[in-house]
Amino acid sequence: MKKQQLQIEQLDRRLKGFQSLQDEAIPSIGWIKAIRTALGISLQQMANKLSITKQSAAEIEQREIEETITLKSLREAAIALDMNLVYGFVPKDGSLDHLIDRKARELATKIVSRTSTTMKLEDQENSEQRIRKAIEQRADELKREVPKILWD
Repeated sequence: MKKQQLQIEQLDRRLKGFQSLQDEAIPSIGWIKAIRTALGISLQQMANKLSITKQSAAEIEQREIEETITLKSLREAAIALDMNLVYGFVPKDGSLDHLIDRKARELATKIVSRTSTTMKLEDQENSEQRIRKAIEQRADELKREVPKILWD
């Protein structure tokens, strides 16, 4: 098995755990403030745990809402709240393999369509069935190779 394919399979297994979380809405006040207030931790208490001022703690909560907070700040806030920060990505296609498949089909369609148009202009047009088969073959080849051009 190719090294890249093994990496994809291993990452897919790890990312699968995040899929059920992708539809979870972030609280409008942000996770930090939502958890802090639910646990009854004052802004001053959290600030003390972070060794910062109350105003700086409030700024952290605001930066989370504005999506300008750093991962480092999120991790520190999680520690102050006695939580773990969980960070990951969820492929829009459901898996990395499906993402590669979609991109390969898109690229294969472009390549075959370009060739088909040229042949049509030269009065050597292929049938729709032959074009579909050519797209499938090219997509399979691209999925095996996963060339960098797939991501352009």
